Amino acid sequence: MSSRNTIILAAGKGTRMKSKLYKVLHRVCGKTMVDHVLTQVESTNMDRIVTIVGYGADDVRKQLGDRTQYAMQKEQLGTGHAVLQTEPLLGDVDGVTLIVSGDTPLFRAETLQKLFDYHEAKGDVGTILTSIAPNPTGYGRIIRNDIGLVEKIVEQKDATSEEQAVKEINTGVYVFDNKALFNALHQVKNDNAQGEYYLTDVIEILKAAGQRVGAYRMSDFSESMGVNDRKALATATKVMQRRINEEHMANGVTFIDPDHTYVDVDVKIGADTIIEPNVQLKGHTVIGEDCMIGANSEIRNSVIHDGVTITSSFIEDSDMADGSDIGPMSHLRPDAHIGENVHLGNFVEIKKATIGARTKVGHLTYVGNAQLGTDINVGCGVVFVNYDGVGKHESIVGDHSFIGSNSNLVAPLNVADHSFIAAGSTITKDVARHDMAIARERQTNKPDYWSKLPHKPEDK
Repeated sequence: MSSRNTIILAAGKGTRMKSKLYKVLHRVCGKTMVDHVLTQVESTNMDRIVTIVGYGADDVRKQLGDRTQYAMQKEQLGTGHAVLQTEPLLGDVDGVTLIVSGDTPLFRAETLQKLFDYHEAKGDVGTILTSIAPNPTGYGRIIRNDIGLVEKIVEQKDATSEEQAVKEINTGVYVFDNKALFNALHQVKNDNAQGEYYLTDVIEILKAAGQRVGAYRMSDFSESMGVNDRKALATATKVMQRRINEEHMANGVTFIDPDHTYVDVDVKIGADTIIEPNVQLKGHTVIGEDCMIGANSEIRNSVIHDGVTITSSFIEDSDMADGSDIGPMSHLRPDAHIGENVHLGNFVEIKKATIGARTKVGHLTYVGNAQLGTDINVGCGVVFVNYDGVGKHESIVGDHSFIGSNSNLVAPLNVADHSFIAAGSTITKDVARHDMAIARERQTNKPDYWSKLPHKPEDK
């Protein structure tokens, strides 16, 4: 039975990236380039996917896991040689095989599907995905005959001046009859400027054998962008970012300034949420409906429920329930769980703590390793002292309690519901229900202290 297969080329080191990180593992909008490619390929319902690895093979495997099979290219001898390494896995398979590079993160599944459909409709042995490039420098050129049929692909370094003037380029994506592909690969030679085995030579080999090779020209050239250096990485990120933001806007999200708003590819945002300029939404963040995400906020891997207001604050690995608000200049560190209609004011930091519904933490307060109940008022400058120099300890504060300003709650500590902490207290013992705890030095006034000063400031 005929099958659909994909080979992803991901063996190159990418020396032009000038990086310790292997090229295909550089990220575009929160996801590695090779993961972008694999994700789109998976959407086209492949029977088999094989990723060719070489440099950084273990890191690529760690990133992609068991979503794909792997073939190793131990020596970097060109794209034709790379594809040949998949022969033990695919060589005897009946069907068609897509070949795509792992450094092309902008391809859409719909484009790859159209390529498959075109290939199957035409019945050719191979189909090249092409596009018209505004500036074709660096790309392989599609050379057609006088009736428009593909004659060959010429690499930039091997092209004549006339061939270099051609603007139709090879995107590096192909669909081949699988068995014909591997038969042709064994005939590829390396007598070229680079001394490499070019995959593109398969085209001429197939044509010389009397078989037809077609070309499907896609409309959006930007999808074909390969990333070989940091400049191209930045450009690809811009293209992807615009695509992501436009999709959210189409789904009912307002971006005040989409050109200056950064949203990763896996972020989800509900309708009627407003995103102000310079916001960064990263990782697997989920934003609910009717939220206001204020300018200069950053949210990572967090869940923000409906009707939440975030004003110029940083939130990571946390969640905020319906109707809560935070900021400006506040920080939710990992494992902060904020209940419904909670108010967190300016310069508040929460870490590994739960804040119950309707509790108010106004400003200049640190809450770490704590469980706060509902309807609590936490005054200005309160510190939950959770670390004794060796380990972290937990504080528990019951419902409807009052924590006065500038208090220190030294864990481990249990403050019962409906209790009071007097302002300026350092609390080290548990507080019972309905009690008020006061722990501060008795005030002492020294009479006529002024006269004892050796150098008195002017008294007005």
